Amino acid sequence: MKVLISILSLFFFIENSFCQDKLVRDKVLAEAYLLYNSEKASWNGTDIFLEKFPQKRELIGGYLSYSESDLHNCIFFDKSEDPNLLAKISFNGSFNIEKAKIDTVQRKLNRLEKDLFTIRQVALKEINQDTIFKTYKNTNLNPIPIIINKEKKVFILTGPQISGVVVLGNDYLLTFNKNNKLKNKKAIHKNIIPIEYNEKTDDAVTMHTHLESTGDIITSTDLCTLMLYKDYLNWKQHIVISNKKVSLWSFDNEHLMIMAKKAWEKISNFKKEKKD
Repeated sequence: MKVLISILSLFFFIENSFCQDKLVRDKVLAEAYLLYNSEKASWNGTDIFLEKFPQKRELIGGYLSYSESDLHNCIFFDKSEDPNLLAKISFNGSFNIEKAKIDTVQRKLNRLEKDLFTIRQVALKEINQDTIFKTYKNTNLNPIPIIINKEKKVFILTGPQISGVVVLGNDYLLTFNKNNKLKNKKAIHKNIIPIEYNEKTDDAVTMHTHLESTGDIITSTDLCTLMLYKDYLNWKQHIVISNKKVSLWSFDNEHLMIMAKKAWEKISNFKKEKKD
């Protein structure tokens, strides 16, 4: 009877916690996929551009990515103050390189592209002049400009320059007004979290913790990075623990569960009791 009551209590905690966190979960997932689509387009787009247009490499002033309809675009532009397009490479949701569409018609950036370019340039300037932004050995800071629901943001992620490591943390968020003026900048995680991977970490369950300043749940930047490296990892799950919540990201089905830490502790204690 006591076991039945314990099981029912666990389900109550899980269901109640899940309902409360569904809106938060959906919001962070939507933002994470937006970041992922942008970065994935940039990764694949860069590979294609450098392979097909090596003669244009010295002309590149920068690149950025954005989504429209069902396409995810990576554009490369020259070094002009009012830049010209060098190439636009578009992917469908599969990001299949063989199905990518390439447009090399020279033109000025459109309104959306110009806004993304402008806030990206501001972010690069801030990275170079503000000590809030930290750099570490064998890493680089990567600005990702996005515009969603008229909100203009630049996320800055830390990427590794060596293989065999996933880098979480040391990420930042800059927000802008409608005129592309910087409103606020902050560190999301205040530390860097490198996690090594190799064939010995297959089916691993990895974990990191959040300080109160980072928030109660896994961040969109965490999720973006985990999704980007999915094809290189054979991890089973990643867990983020804060003072109040526990976030569980499953790699195989890209499912995110958020529960109260009390519910997580009850489950852990229940499993321990069952083993004993």
